[in-house]
Amino acid sequence: MPAFDELRDSLVYIRVVHHIQGRIRLKLVAGYESLAGQGRQARQFQSILDRTRGVHGVRVNLLARSCTVEYDPQVIPVAAWDDFLTGVDSPAAAILEQILREIHREILHDEL
Repeated sequence: MPAFDELRDSLVYIRVVHHIQGRIRLKLVAGYESLAGQGRQARQFQSILDRTRGVHGVRVNLLARSCTVEYDPQVIPVAAWDDFLTGVDSPAAAILEQILREIHREILHDEL
């Protein structure tokens, strides 16, 4: 699995297309064209989200280039998703980034 910052850099290709409290739909935008890369990173992204505290479900649709995440807003603040994905430095984004970094470290440790 690549370094967390490498995965974070790929977030520039992800947009929020729909968001209600507890459920967010993300879309991979044009500019990230490699299907092989999409599949590999989608699996890595899903692996991280599947193990993320506060996430109840993840559905990835490679053909639609989208991902739906059901989450607990008591654990992950609603504003965290938009802020984290757009690079806004906020307390909400910091919570989500900390949770994701912890999971990423666990996955790397498990791979050893």
